[in-house]
Amino acid sequence: MYLKKRAWSWLLVLVVCFSLGFYFLGLAMRDIPLGTAYAIWTGLGATGAVIMGVTFFKEAMNLKRVLFLLCIISGAVGLRLVS
Repeated sequence: MYLKKRAWSWLLVLVVCFSLGFYFLGLAMRDIPLGTAYAIWTGLGATGAVIMGVTFFKEAMNLKRVLFLLCIISGAVGLRLVS
């Protein structure tokens, strides 16, 4: 299958970002339990995806979305504080 040069560069960016994400998850698991580290990693990843969608793809941001993003972030912080 033929991919354009631009598609290959975005694929490389994706692979590098995923690799860094797993690397930092591994570092986090040195200090906190696996379940806590994974919950924080997933929650912050979801938050980052929403922020990227709003920033780059002009997705709507409203009060409800902000409220629930704050719930995710506060949950991640809370998990870290009790671990």
